Amino acid sequence: MLPSHLNGHSALGRGRPRLSAAAASGDFAAAGIGAAAPLEEHDRIYFQSYSHLGIHEAMIKDRVRTDAYHTAIMRHQKFVEGKVVLDVGCGTGILSVFCARAGAKRVYAIEASEIAVQAREIVKANNLTDQVVVIHGRVEDVDLEEKVDVIISEWMGYMLLYESMLPSVLFARDKWLKPGGLILPSHATLFMAPITNPERYESSVDFWRDVYGINMSALVPLAKKFTSEEPSIETIGGENVISWPAVFKHIDCYNFTAEEFKSITTKYKVSSMMLAPIHGFGFWFEVEFNGPAESSHNFPSNLDPLEIIQKKRRRSSEDAVLSTAPEDEPTHWQQTILYFPDPIEVKQDQIIEGSVTVSQSEENPRFLNIHLECTTGGQTLVKDCAMR
Repeated sequence: MLPSHLNGHSALGRGRPRLSAAAASGDFAAAGIGAAAPLEEHDRIYFQSYSHLGIHEAMIKDRVRTDAYHTAIMRHQKFVEGKVVLDVGCGTGILSVFCARAGAKRVYAIEASEIAVQAREIVKANNLTDQVVVIHGRVEDVDLEEKVDVIISEWMGYMLLYESMLPSVLFARDKWLKPGGLILPSHATLFMAPITNPERYESSVDFWRDVYGINMSALVPLAKKFTSEEPSIETIGGENVISWPAVFKHIDCYNFTAEEFKSITTKYKVSSMMLAPIHGFGFWFEVEFNGPAESSHNFPSNLDPLEIIQKKRRRSSEDAVLSTAPEDEPTHWQQTILYFPDPIEVKQDQIIEGSVTVSQSEENPRFLNIHLECTTGGQTLVKDCAMR
């Protein structure tokens, strides 16, 4: 899922529905629905952004993402075949088509953006109109004719939580999912770790000290502010990460609540694996596709970092996992980096600890406010930034 200015496209991102299944053909009278209720401005912008084909192209071309979903659907085919599926924020409908081809009796494909019009045409072109019902609207306002056996959604934003689409999935779970039903993905884990990135610091900050032989150091303070005032979405490698990762949050989609989503605080304590400057903190996530009775690779916040790595290594090639970690194949989510204005020098085995709070913005619940505290070697740094 791609956000607004961070990806070069306008506005935030993705769709959540409105209208009943009877409205799928555009027959609003038959659906018992008049004009759609007015949207909040942030929702209007959010849904409008997902009308742009470029966003869907980027997501579908993300092979890691799309293959993970296809693998998960086929792995759980026994839960899908002959069953009713709800696709929350279906976009172009590709996941709905995957489910239909896996034998789903019916798929309700719900999408609030205008791309729903094209999704309906895609379903028709693939001769799946008897199985897939595309509903143009928000999931919070949909009136389905039956409960569903499976909920599937690609709800993850940058830093996992950006865009705040997960509450819509939880709403659908509480209203429409049958007891013992399947949610894909089922579990998500957000990781964090201090990172070093001297090349980027040099290119963004030190660059101004000598430009074509001209001393432009007067711009260095402004460059530091520009580099660190907002989270950066970029790809880093495992060599940039200077400690084992800490778990910021583990989410079980079968039990997590929208209330918990509003504000999450976690304390962390890691040890530097090298002598290097810390330029900031990196965040990335993994999602798993497990049934409600299956044991997930549960990563509680106090789990030893080595156990996290060991759990990852024990996974078989058949496990359905989508990872955005620096050491794994890059995805369109990349990693989210919170840069400091100035680097902090650390020695090998030096303790780095503090806390992070991520909360929904009051001005726009699709935005995130981030408060990070970091203490190491007698230095304490406090960083506040917003993800808009």
